[in-house]
Amino acid sequence: MLAAECITGRRSIRKFTEQPVSHELIEQIVSTASFAPSWKNTQIVRYIAVEGEKKAALAKCTSIYPGNGSIMNQAPMVIAVTAITGRCGYERDGSFSTPKGTGWQMYDAGVASEAFCLAAYEQGLGTVIMGLFDEEEASKVLQLPEGRELVALIPIGYPAEAPNAPKRKTVQELITFMD
Repeated sequence: MLAAECITGRRSIRKFTEQPVSHELIEQIVSTASFAPSWKNTQIVRYIAVEGEKKAALAKCTSIYPGNGSIMNQAPMVIAVTAITGRCGYERDGSFSTPKGTGWQMYDAGVASEAFCLAAYEQGLGTVIMGLFDEEEASKVLQLPEGRELVALIPIGYPAEAPNAPKRKTVQELITFMD
């Protein structure tokens, strides 16, 4: 599948079949996503594949937006996207290289998350990136060590829906050329 087909064909999937996703397939997707670019090749993103009772506990951490919990409950797996803190945008002495400060970490995590979702789509899986959850509670469920931050939760599975693409802005609205 061509990159343009993955980018234009992928949708946020919120309904999944009950078919489980194999660990080998998730490893293959992570292997592909590992090629996402990162600040000075720091490769700070780490994925946690959550199933069973831990997934159910994670779904309870969505009181901010309860709909996310129901999506997570019916997905066969949830991928927790985490980042190693204190590396992106920094120099070895701990000073910032960029005025974006800690913001560069989220940029790298976003790039890696989309690479993960596109790799999943290529394999016939559906995903949706979630940012509304109780980060403190979810981090406890995941038992994140010091120096790791939970960035997003991605329910993943075989799609039980095929939503249409939402309306897009025109190219003229999105680009400005300057001399």
